[in-house]
Amino acid sequence: MSPRIGADLNTIVQTAVEIADQDGLYEVTLTRVAQKLNIRPPSLYNHIDGLHELRRQMAIYGLHELYAALLEANANVKELDQGLHAIGEAYVDFARRHPGLYEATFQAPDPRDPEVERAGTEIVMFAVHFLSSYGLEGDEVIHATRGLRSILHGFASLEHKGGFRMHLERNESLHVIIDTFIAGIRKRERGE
Repeated sequence: MSPRIGADLNTIVQTAVEIADQDGLYEVTLTRVAQKLNIRPPSLYNHIDGLHELRRQMAIYGLHELYAALLEANANVKELDQGLHAIGEAYVDFARRHPGLYEATFQAPDPRDPEVERAGTEIVMFAVHFLSSYGLEGDEVIHATRGLRSILHGFASLEHKGGFRMHLERNESLHVIIDTFIAGIRKRERGE
Protein backbone atom coordinates (compact mmCIF):
# COMPACT_ATOMS: atom_id res chain seq x y z
CA MET A 1 0.00 0.00 0.00
CA SER A 2 1.45 3.34 -0.90
CA PRO A 3 0.82 6.08 1.66
CA ARG A 4 -1.77 8.68 0.84
CA ILE A 5 -0.34 12.15 0.63
CA GLY A 6 -1.66 14.47 3.30
CA ALA A 7 -2.82 11.89 5.87
CA ASP A 8 -2.87 14.09 8.96
CA LEU A 9 -5.06 14.23 12.06
CA ASN A 10 -7.75 16.29 10.32
CA THR A 11 -7.88 13.90 7.35
CA ILE A 12 -8.07 10.91 9.69
CA VAL A 13 -10.93 12.45 11.70
CA GLN A 14 -12.81 13.47 8.53
CA THR A 15 -12.45 9.94 7.16
CA ALA A 16 -13.72 8.45 10.42
CA VAL A 17 -16.67 10.87 10.33
CA GLU A 18 -17.54 9.78 6.78
CA ILE A 19 -17.54 6.14 7.86
CA ALA A 20 -19.61 6.90 10.98
CA ASP A 21 -22.17 8.95 9.07
CA GLN A 22 -22.52 6.33 6.37
CA ASP A 23 -22.37 3.10 8.35
CA GLY A 24 -22.58 3.98 12.03
CA LEU A 25 -20.14 4.97 14.75
CA TYR A 26 -19.25 1.42 15.70
CA GLU A 27 -18.17 0.67 12.15
CA VAL A 28 -15.27 3.08 12.64
CA THR A 29 -12.14 1.03 13.20
CA LEU A 30 -8.50 1.88 12.66
CA THR A 31 -8.31 -0.77 9.95
CA ARG A 32 -11.28 0.68 8.12
CA VAL A 33 -9.97 4.25 8.35
CA ALA A 34 -6.54 3.14 7.13
CA GLN A 35 -8.07 1.23 4.21
CA LYS A 36 -10.11 4.25 3.18
CA LEU A 37 -6.98 6.43 3.35
CA ASN A 38 -4.95 3.79 1.49
CA ILE A 39 -2.39 3.53 4.28
CA ARG A 40 -1.41 0.79 6.70
CA PRO A 41 -3.10 0.87 10.13
CA PRO A 42 0.18 1.38 12.05
CA SER A 43 0.66 4.66 10.12
CA LEU A 44 -2.35 6.08 11.96
CA TYR A 45 -0.37 5.96 15.20
CA ASN A 46 1.79 8.80 13.87
CA HIS A 47 -1.26 11.01 14.46
CA ILE A 48 -3.49 9.31 17.05
CA ASP A 49 -3.01 7.02 20.01
CA GLY A 50 -5.49 4.34 19.01
CA LEU A 51 -9.25 4.07 18.53
CA HIS A 52 -9.88 5.65 21.92
CA GLU A 53 -8.12 8.84 20.79
CA LEU A 54 -9.88 8.79 17.42
CA ARG A 55 -13.27 8.65 19.15
CA ARG A 56 -12.19 11.48 21.44
CA GLN A 57 -11.21 13.60 18.45
CA MET A 58 -14.50 12.79 16.71
CA ALA A 59 -16.47 13.85 19.80
CA ILE A 60 -14.62 17.15 20.04
CA TYR A 61 -14.98 17.80 16.33
CA GLY A 62 -18.69 16.92 16.43
CA LEU A 63 -19.39 19.22 19.38
CA HIS A 64 -17.60 22.10 17.64
CA GLU A 65 -19.54 21.47 14.42
CA LEU A 66 -22.86 21.31 16.26
CA TYR A 67 -22.04 24.55 18.07
CA ALA A 68 -21.18 26.22 14.75
CA ALA A 69 -24.48 25.03 13.24
CA LEU A 70 -26.45 26.48 16.17
CA LEU A 71 -24.62 29.81 15.96
CA GLU A 72 -25.20 30.02 12.22
CA ALA A 73 -28.89 29.19 12.58
CA ASN A 74 -29.38 32.02 15.04
CA ALA A 75 -27.07 34.55 13.36
CA ASN A 76 -29.61 36.57 11.39
CA VAL A 77 -32.77 35.90 13.37
CA LYS A 78 -34.36 38.99 14.89
CA GLU A 79 -37.29 37.52 16.85
CA LEU A 80 -36.72 35.39 19.96
CA ASP A 81 -39.23 32.62 19.23
CA GLN A 82 -38.07 32.41 15.63
CA GLY A 83 -34.53 32.02 16.94
CA LEU A 84 -35.51 29.11 19.15
CA HIS A 85 -37.16 27.42 16.19
CA ALA A 86 -34.05 28.01 14.08
CA ILE A 87 -31.82 26.54 16.79
CA GLY A 88 -34.07 23.50 17.23
CA GLU A 89 -34.26 22.86 13.50
CA ALA A 90 -30.48 23.25 13.14
CA TYR A 91 -29.88 20.78 15.97
CA VAL A 92 -32.15 18.13 14.48
CA ASP A 93 -30.84 18.80 10.97
CA PHE A 94 -27.27 18.30 12.21
CA ALA A 95 -28.25 14.92 13.65
CA ARG A 96 -29.96 14.02 10.36
CA ARG A 97 -27.00 14.98 8.19
CA HIS A 98 -24.35 13.54 10.51
CA PRO A 99 -25.89 10.63 12.42
CA GLY A 100 -22.56 8.97 13.20
CA LEU A 101 -20.84 12.20 14.16
CA TYR A 102 -23.82 13.19 16.30
CA GLU A 103 -23.62 9.87 18.11
CA ALA A 104 -19.89 10.41 18.62
CA THR A 105 -20.66 13.57 20.60
CA PHE A 106 -22.34 11.38 23.22
CA GLN A 107 -19.84 8.54 23.07
CA ALA A 108 -16.62 10.30 24.02
CA PRO A 109 -14.36 7.78 25.76
CA ASP A 110 -14.04 10.16 28.71
CA PRO A 111 -16.75 12.84 28.84
CA ARG A 112 -14.77 14.55 31.64
CA ASP A 113 -11.79 15.08 29.37
CA PRO A 114 -11.10 18.85 29.59
CA GLU A 115 -11.23 19.39 25.83
CA VAL A 116 -14.47 17.41 25.47
CA GLU A 117 -15.96 19.31 28.42
CA ARG A 118 -14.98 22.68 26.92
CA ALA A 119 -16.57 21.79 23.58
CA GLY A 120 -19.77 20.62 25.26
CA THR A 121 -19.87 23.63 27.57
CA GLU A 122 -19.88 25.95 24.54
CA ILE A 123 -23.21 24.47 23.49
CA VAL A 124 -24.68 24.54 27.00
CA MET A 125 -23.63 28.15 27.58
CA PHE A 126 -25.04 29.16 24.20
CA ALA A 127 -28.39 27.64 25.22
CA VAL A 128 -28.25 29.23 28.68
CA HIS A 129 -27.50 32.64 27.20
CA PHE A 130 -30.23 32.28 24.58
CA LEU A 131 -32.88 31.05 27.01
CA SER A 132 -32.03 33.77 29.53
CA SER A 133 -33.38 36.18 26.89
CA TYR A 134 -36.81 34.87 27.89
CA GLY A 135 -36.27 36.36 31.34
CA LEU A 136 -35.22 33.09 32.94
CA GLU A 137 -32.57 33.24 35.64
CA GLY A 138 -30.66 30.93 37.96
CA ASP A 139 -32.07 27.43 38.26
CA GLU A 140 -34.95 28.23 35.90
CA VAL A 141 -32.63 28.79 32.94
CA ILE A 142 -30.76 25.55 33.73
CA HIS A 143 -34.05 23.64 33.90
CA ALA A 144 -35.08 25.14 30.56
CA THR A 145 -31.71 24.31 29.01
CA ARG A 146 -32.01 20.70 30.14
CA GLY A 147 -35.56 20.59 28.84
CA LEU A 148 -34.61 21.95 25.44
CA ARG A 149 -31.70 19.53 25.13
CA SER A 150 -33.95 16.63 26.12
CA ILE A 151 -36.54 17.61 23.54
CA LEU A 152 -34.07 18.03 20.70
CA HIS A 153 -31.94 14.99 21.51
CA GLY A 154 -35.01 12.85 22.09
CA PHE A 155 -36.56 13.95 18.81
CA ALA A 156 -33.33 13.39 16.85
CA SER A 157 -32.69 10.00 18.46
CA LEU A 158 -36.22 8.71 17.97
CA GLU A 159 -36.25 9.87 14.38
CA HIS A 160 -32.89 8.22 13.68
CA LYS A 161 -34.08 4.94 15.19
CA GLY A 162 -37.21 4.97 13.03
CA GLY A 163 -39.56 5.93 15.84
CA PHE A 164 -41.74 8.28 13.81
CA ARG A 165 -43.62 6.04 11.38
CA MET A 166 -46.93 7.86 11.19
CA HIS A 167 -47.65 9.71 7.98
CA LEU A 168 -47.27 13.16 9.47
CA GLU A 169 -44.57 15.65 8.55
CA ARG A 170 -41.82 15.35 11.17
CA ASN A 171 -40.66 18.95 10.79
CA GLU A 172 -44.22 20.06 11.55
CA SER A 173 -44.15 17.94 14.71
CA LEU A 174 -40.84 19.52 15.71
CA HIS A 175 -42.35 22.97 15.16
CA VAL A 176 -45.36 22.13 17.37
CA ILE A 177 -43.09 20.72 20.10
CA ILE A 178 -40.92 23.85 20.12
CA ASP A 179 -44.04 26.05 20.18
CA THR A 180 -45.25 24.09 23.20
CA PHE A 181 -41.88 24.50 24.91
CA ILE A 182 -41.99 28.26 24.25
CA ALA A 183 -45.54 28.46 25.63
CA GLY A 184 -44.32 26.73 28.79
CA ILE A 185 -41.43 29.15 29.18
CA ARG A 186 -43.70 32.14 28.68
CA LYS A 187 -46.17 30.76 31.22
CA ARG A 188 -43.39 30.38 33.82
CA GLU A 189 -42.13 33.85 32.92
CA ARG A 190 -45.57 35.23 33.80
CA GLY A 191 -45.50 33.29 37.07
CA GLU A 192 -48.41 31.01 36.19
